[in-house]
Amino acid sequence: MSDMITFSCEELEELMFAAMVNAKTSEANARPVVKALLAAEIDGRKGHGFSRIPSYSGQAISGKVDGQASPEIMKELPGALMIDVKKGFFYPAIDLAFEHFPAKAKANGIAAVAFHNSHHCGVLGHHVEKLAEQGLIALVMGNTPQAMAPWGGTKPIYGTQPLAFASPRIDGLPLVMDMALTQVARGNIMTAKQQGKPIPEGWATDAKGNPTTDASVALSEGVLLPAGGVKGAALGLMVEILSAPLTGSALSTEASSFFTTEGDPPSVGQFLIAIDPEAFSGNAHFLQRVEVILESIISQEGARLPGGRRVELREQAVQKGLCVPANLVDEVNGIAGRG
Repeated sequence: MSDMITFSCEELEELMFAAMVNAKTSEANARPVVKALLAAEIDGRKGHGFSRIPSYSGQAISGKVDGQASPEIMKELPGALMIDVKKGFFYPAIDLAFEHFPAKAKANGIAAVAFHNSHHCGVLGHHVEKLAEQGLIALVMGNTPQAMAPWGGTKPIYGTQPLAFASPRIDGLPLVMDMALTQVARGNIMTAKQQGKPIPEGWATDAKGNPTTDASVALSEGVLLPAGGVKGAALGLMVEILSAPLTGSALSTEASSFFTTEGDPPSVGQFLIAIDPEAFSGNAHFLQRVEVILESIISQEGARLPGGRRVELREQAVQKGLCVPANLVDEVNGIAGRG
C-alpha cells in the first residue's frame, strides 16, 4: 500500500484547485468542482474525492470536458428547470440550479430540474442534503457510462446509476440515503486500482462472465453486478429513462468513460426532484412522523440509520485532517505544476 500524507481540509482543497486551474479549468468552475471532491473525501467517499483529480484534469486538458463552460437555463416553467451543462462539469450547473430551484419547490409544492449534456455528478447525497437543510424532501439520480447488464443479460446497458434521497429532520443533519445501483460505484474500483488492491468477489465479472477480483479487469472489460439482483437492474432501467430520454442526454451505452481522456464528452444526464412537505401533510406533521419512523429504527439494537457515519467523519477531518496516498499527491502536484 502507498505511503500516506496528511493534509488539512483547506490545504487539500487548495492543491486540488491549483491542479484544476492549471488544467484548463476556469477559477469559477474549479472552485465548485474541488469543493465537491473535498466533501466526498471528508465523508469517506474516496472514489469520488481526491482520486478524481487526475481523470478530471486530464479530460479538461483534452477537451473531453469543457472546463470553461458556463451552464445555462434552457427552459423554465413554474415547477421545472432544464439546464444545459454544455459538456462541462456538473457542479457549477447544480449551483446554478440551487439559485432558482428551492424557491420553485416551495412555491409549487414540488419542482424538478433536468441536467442536459452533463458529466460525472459525484456524491449525489451531498446535493439532496443541501435541499433537505432547507426543509425539502429531495430525490436525485443520474445515468453513467455503461457498466451493468440487464437482468439475465451479459452485455452492459446501464451505468452504475447513482440514486440519492434526503429528508429533513426536526433536529440535526438530514437523513440521507445515497447508493449506486450496482454492487459498488466504479469510483471505488478505481480507488482499488490506484492503491494496487484487489476488489471483493461479487462486485464484477470479467468479459466472459466469470467473477473477478482484478480492479483493472473490472474497469476495462468487466461488467458490474446489480445491487439486489433483478430489483437493482429494474431500478437501473428507471434511472436510465428519467436521466437520459427525459433530459435529452446520452444513453449509458452512448456515453464515454468518466476516467479516460479519449472519446467525446460523456453528455449524460441527471434528474432532481424536490418536494415541500408543507404543501401536503404540513411540515410539523411530516417531521414528527419521520422521527417516529427513525426512532423505531434507532431503538433496535444493532440497527443504524443510513449515512450516520458522516457526522463522525466530518468532525475527524477538521480535527485530524485527511490522509491521501503519497503517490497520488505526487501526481496531483505534477498536474498543478508543482512537481
